Amino acid sequence: MASSVARPAGNDQTSLMWRTVLGLVKASHPEPGLAVTTVAGLLAVAVGHRPAGTVAVVLTVLSSQLAVGWANDAVDAGRDATVGRTDKPVAAGAVSRRTVLVAAVLAALATPLLALTTTPVATLCYSVGLVSALLYDWPLKSTPISVLPYAVSFGSLPAFVVLALPGAPTPPLWLVVAAACLGAGAHFANVLPDLADDARTGVRGLPHRLGATGSRLAAAGLLLAATVALVLGPPGPPSWVGWSAVAAAVAVPAVGWYAGRAATRRDGRSVAAFRAVLVVALIDVLLLVASGRVV
Repeated sequence: MASSVARPAGNDQTSLMWRTVLGLVKASHPEPGLAVTTVAGLLAVAVGHRPAGTVAVVLTVLSSQLAVGWANDAVDAGRDATVGRTDKPVAAGAVSRRTVLVAAVLAALATPLLALTTTPVATLCYSVGLVSALLYDWPLKSTPISVLPYAVSFGSLPAFVVLALPGAPTPPLWLVVAAACLGAGAHFANVLPDLADDARTGVRGLPHRLGATGSRLAAAGLLLAATVALVLGPPGPPSWVGWSAVAAAVAVPAVGWYAGRAATRRDGRSVAAFRAVLVVALIDVLLLVASGRVV
């Protein structure tokens, strides 16, 4: 006679809890989220924040990245399921849409509270950036101005980091412009792998209207513009390190485009172009840290 052994109910609950936690981590878009948070932390060091100020900046940015990532997956759950995106936890059933939506709301509410540990004007600036990013998910994602939230939200990031300093100094215009160009470039690169899926589900943002080639050119041009602004914006002559960063801003997207084409031929989808944006962003912020010429 076969015997059965009942598993303790606690084991099932623990397993469910860890599946939910893992699903939330994956739904938060951890790779770009951690990249943006790291960039913010490095920038905080570059502009002269003390350790406590750097921690406040990092926690605020991390909270906003969680809010935006979770909101994106909650809003896109239906479309992701339609096109069979098994890499998306909500569409794959690893975590419920309601859970992700609640997490997004809590993170969004926590962001300005964390920002208030800096300065009021910095809190206002970053709250505008967060609202802009959330508006991308709905309703601006499918409009000709879909790039605008990326430009506004990325531009608000360095402005927040500078305004969070004691005395809330005015952020340099060249720094805000560079970040806005970087964010706009990220939008075009991020959409490239999803053009076909988005067409099936009715998404018609600016990259979809430009097409793959137009989006690649826009991404490359904006990334180069961002780096040039960081090299030429600060006072004094550009250094050889700066010109090296400009060369990297030309080479890295080209390599990412080539790698993306190869990966697409293999499995039909590649995020190499978006990873190229993350590499350029890291190079740019390291350039700022090395130059020491921010505020």
